[in-house]
Amino acid sequence: MIHLSLIGIGTGNPDHITLAGVRALREAELILLPRKGEARSDLVDLRRLMCRQLLDEAAQSRVVEFDLPRRDGRDDYLGAVDDWHAAIAQTWRDQMTQRLPEGGRVAMLIWGDPSLYDSSLRIAARLKRAGPEKESGMALEVEVVPGITSLQVLTAEHRIPLNALAAPVQITTGRRLRERGWPGDAASVAVMLDAGGAFQSLAPEGLHIWWGAYLGMDKQCLIDGPLAEVGPAIVERRAALRERHGWIMDIYLLARQPLLE
Repeated sequence: MIHLSLIGIGTGNPDHITLAGVRALREAELILLPRKGEARSDLVDLRRLMCRQLLDEAAQSRVVEFDLPRRDGRDDYLGAVDDWHAAIAQTWRDQMTQRLPEGGRVAMLIWGDPSLYDSSLRIAARLKRAGPEKESGMALEVEVVPGITSLQVLTAEHRIPLNALAAPVQITTGRRLRERGWPGDAASVAVMLDAGGAFQSLAPEGLHIWWGAYLGMDKQCLIDGPLAEVGPAIVERRAALRERHGWIMDIYLLARQPLLE
């Protein structure tokens, strides 16, 4: 039996991991840190920092890094993601069975929260099913340790609530916003997983935006204002930051109504 703890670690600030997350990390016999290529070395560096800060020297030997498979860029997005998740699940399976052949406790550090626009739970579910080469499903027990989400950090850094008074809010993706426009009767819309500037597909009049990149990190960047005024500046700043660092993670909130009235 493998006991897998998916530990939410916030957005890059080591202070964002909860006491429950620290306990799960310290109880693990194997801690898996994924590497996402040189361009995103900051991401594994921050995980390494958390392990150094939260684990004693003897426990460092339980930390194992592995290379994460890459998703191909074909037009069939859902098909590409499905194949990618299958490859990641196989990599997880290989690491766990090779390093803990008799079973044990495994921990993985997940950006934000494993339940919000993260596929760790879906990938873990694949491990319980038969693999592509007739492997039997793993005896796997999954524990989710919730963490601070990027939405919480965004609103905290901008010092705003997520929704207008008594009004609905919707969480969506950049792809969905670009394809379908403003969702339903939402007064505010939180947009995640935007490849860049999906808000440009909206009529900007009457919309306010609160944008943040690298939230919780030392290179955090925040911009807010009327979308018609600051939208172009966000697109320009985002491109410059991506060029400088080789990668970017950002999120934003759009609202039709004042959030502090």
